[in-house]
Amino acid sequence: MAEGLRERKKRQTRQYISDVATGMFVERGFDAVTVAEIADAADVSVNTVYNYFPAKEDLFFDRSAGLVDRLARWVRGRPDGESAAAAVLRELREEVEAVSPRVGLIPGYASFVRVIEEAPALRSRLWAIAQEVQGNLEKALREETGAADGDELPNLMAGQIAWVHGSVMAVISREMVKGREPREVSREVLILLDDIEDLLSEKVLNYAVRGAS
Repeated sequence: MAEGLRERKKRQTRQYISDVATGMFVERGFDAVTVAEIADAADVSVNTVYNYFPAKEDLFFDRSAGLVDRLARWVRGRPDGESAAAAVLRELREEVEAVSPRVGLIPGYASFVRVIEEAPALRSRLWAIAQEVQGNLEKALREETGAADGDELPNLMAGQIAWVHGSVMAVISREMVKGREPREVSREVLILLDDIEDLLSEKVLNYAVRGAS
């Protein structure tokens, strides 16, 4: 369905508030900026800010909804003959090779990372997001394999596959903070992905192959 005028205005307002807040966080640091200051800068009320963002951390991680189901979405969308781990490795390679902003390969990402590093509340939220990513992946693996509730294998596999994603994102963050060029980092991370794949056991690499009996 086409987006209505009311929905579009709400989306635009939400995005504007988030953009204003992010700019202030990058300039002054997360802890130094209050919600009241963000509301004033965005020319809205404090209540309006909280209507869109229940917590201050939500203003910074406003796009986390697309992240928490990323791995589960990749696994569910894999073609016949491809395993869960192979799907995530392939998707990551494609994102990295394309020098995609979705994996942090973008000028200015270093400023974003520094804000997180300097704010305990944001580091805590990032950890919670990582747990949600892994939990959604485990749920997808259980559904895809028909595993019983007491079967720990989907949980263990989700941990291994989430480690792949987390390791890549951590390296990208570390290298971008050094002020390096995204394309240069991209080339190195592609090699890293090959090394990561070599470290995974055959059991992980062959788990949840779509179409396998």
